Amino acid sequence: MTTMAATAHRSTPAAQPRLGLRERKKIKTRTAIRKATYRLVQEQGYDATTIEQIAEAAEVSPSTVFRYFPTKEDIVITDEYDPLPEEALRARPVDEPVMESLRQVLRTAAERSMSGEYETPEETALRGRLMIEVPAVRSRITESMSVTGRMMCEVVAERTGRAPGDLEVRVFCMGVVGALMEAMRYWAEHGQRGDLGEYVGRTLDVLEHGLPQRKSAAP
Repeated sequence: MTTMAATAHRSTPAAQPRLGLRERKKIKTRTAIRKATYRLVQEQGYDATTIEQIAEAAEVSPSTVFRYFPTKEDIVITDEYDPLPEEALRARPVDEPVMESLRQVLRTAAERSMSGEYETPEETALRGRLMIEVPAVRSRITESMSVTGRMMCEVVAERTGRAPGDLEVRVFCMGVVGALMEAMRYWAEHGQRGDLGEYVGRTLDVLEHGLPQRKSAAP
């Protein structure tokens, strides 16, 4: 998700065109590399796991690993739903409020990333733990989310009639990105318990409505 959530809305599988053989093979290879990485990290730790070991376990060459994932950290932070948010955002009704479009798309992206289609609950839990325990992974997430923010600026600018570089557009979009990062961090810090989609919704509520003061108990 960084991952993010983003042209047809793809939350309904029946509406999606069938993938060609080449695309199915690419997904199969990416999944094999990711699963091999998770298995090795579980056994020997993140730092001790090398690209060469991952390639051997996935039965591909090291160059193939790098072709699909530029860095080892990318294996952890990316998933098969990463391209969807831009497509889905562009598919939302043009007269829909921007925040509502983001709410629908990003919650769907969060829910799909946890659907179990491409990784097991144990692998999802490991990914969440690595996000908070490994500095290199946290740093790569920050870089990845900045790319997501720039993408979001383009789409939001189109929807609002502004320029992508406008201060207001940048502040709005990077505020959303920061909120998403905190939602993911909160979810990971609490043992991946709870609904990540709900957490994303709560962060967007704060951006949209502000932070209400908690009422003090009656004396």
